[in-house]
Amino acid sequence: AMLWTAAGIWTEPLRSTFDYGQINVILVLAVLYAVYSRRWWVSGLLVGLAAGVKLTPAIAGVYLAAARRWAAAVFSAVVFAATIAVSVWATGDQARRYFTELLGDAHRVGPIGTSFNQSWRGGISRILGHDAGYSPPVLIAIVVTAVLAVLAWRALNGTPAGPDVLGSLLVVELFGLLASPISWTHHWVWLLPLMIWLFYGPHSDRPGARILGWVWLTLTLIGVPWLLSFFQPTIWQDGRPWYLAWAGLVYIVGALVTLGWMATQPVTPRDAG
Repeated sequence: AMLWTAAGIWTEPLRSTFDYGQINVILVLAVLYAVYSRRWWVSGLLVGLAAGVKLTPAIAGVYLAAARRWAAAVFSAVVFAATIAVSVWATGDQARRYFTELLGDAHRVGPIGTSFNQSWRGGISRILGHDAGYSPPVLIAIVVTAVLAVLAWRALNGTPAGPDVLGSLLVVELFGLLASPISWTHHWVWLLPLMIWLFYGPHSDRPGARILGWVWLTLTLIGVPWLLSFFQPTIWQDGRPWYLAWAGLVYIVGALVTLGWMATQPVTPRDAG
């Protein structure tokens, strides 16, 4: 734990979290405990509150529903709605403007095409040279990711040993990161639990697990999107080199390969205990 903490704080997702004064680490811990807890009201409360503080943890509600934890899933939605009601009561027009105008405006937080945006929309926008929105290429990429996520979920939960809870949560989180209009590098804090899962999880002895773990650790310690930002701060610049645009898919491709690897895991005697 000490070694992973020492290394983890230097990975790009955590570095950028600290740089921007973000609270993603706290939200990840809340979601992890929500999934760990078997009390439906604790799980729903934590996910709903985390989503109320910042929208990104809301994808954990998909995990609760997919895991058929219906009471927790419904309660998380109720709690999230309550946080919106409190916001409207406390801030009035500001909250209403956020949920009616600003929520769907991805440009309000920065250029979609910046290398720091490691979602499908960001990656494809960098290649095309303009905001791709949710055009056919982006939608096709998201559908492919969804199929891989479903296959990965089935593979990790179809063993005699029972469901792989952390692995399943990571599947949902990776899908959420790729499908979101904006996934800043500090949203990718889920890569740290992913690396730990690859090195020590129930599939750690499978071919490719440690390779993926070391690749992710290397990429995040170097901070490839951060390096690219020195050459390509925004995608709108004329004459941008094509190889920088394609290099900006680094986390996206890594997540896709990881989901694909998860989806191909066979059932072995080890899985049965």
